[in-house]
Amino acid sequence: MIDLDAVVALRAVATHGSVSAAAASLDFTPSAVSQQIKRLERSTGVPLLERVGRGVVLTRHGRHLVESSTPLLAGLEELESGLHRQARTVAGRLRVAAFSTAICGLVAPVVRDVLDAHPDLAVTVSEREPWDAVDFVATDQADLGIVHQWGDVPLVVPDHVAITPLADDRADVVVHREHPLAGRDRLSPRDLIDEGWVATPRSTICRQWLERMYVGTGHLPRVVHESWEFDAHLAMVRARLGIALVPRLGRSPLGADLCAVQMHDPVPVRRVLAVHRRSMTSSPALGAMLEALLAAR
Repeated sequence: MIDLDAVVALRAVATHGSVSAAAASLDFTPSAVSQQIKRLERSTGVPLLERVGRGVVLTRHGRHLVESSTPLLAGLEELESGLHRQARTVAGRLRVAAFSTAICGLVAPVVRDVLDAHPDLAVTVSEREPWDAVDFVATDQADLGIVHQWGDVPLVVPDHVAITPLADDRADVVVHREHPLAGRDRLSPRDLIDEGWVATPRSTICRQWLERMYVGTGHLPRVVHESWEFDAHLAMVRARLGIALVPRLGRSPLGADLCAVQMHDPVPVRRVLAVHRRSMTSSPALGAMLEALLAAR
């Protein structure tokens, strides 16, 4: 009989590219993962990993096992979710991956309420960029992802992952109170061609949206400072180092030094979405969390 735990370990190696990275994702030691896969090789009688340089890659047999196990593991997850639903129990573990401002403005208070209502449920939250959160859910490293999508910036979601819209989150241009644009009712990208921006790094969805916002102006936004954190953006705007496009969800109070001006043409709106594997649809734990998130919109 094939050891399913060992199959999960092999799948983690396939996903993360190394035994050590797979071990970290599973909260095991590299030695434990290696031993699981060696036992699986002995029980199946075929090599599943081969060494290349200092690393390992899956053999043809290993890739076949990983691909063939996908519907089986999904079926087992669906079976477990159905059993919990029949028993009407909200228990076990739920792993949530979410972007930073969603954790601040949405996830943290909701998780507290869900845990208070269901003391037999354990929830872990990790901060992930939207693309990473989708990948974590798709590869069974998280059970629920909270992600955002700006306009037409692509967010690819695999077919076996379901999407639940949660909310629309608008962003404003934040400027210093003494900035010449602070008194405007609204702004367009053409009003901001000469401004210096504080923005997230180029690899982020937020930055890609900022650049697409300028389409048709003949310019790109002039980014003078970069930071992953919107609180850092506000601090730099407060120090008069630039302006920033900051979503409202999870935004810290602006205080007396800053003001938010609405944008138009286009209006910067990001869709906040929940993603989960379709095989978990009947899970009471997932259902309780989704219901609480939807109620908190």
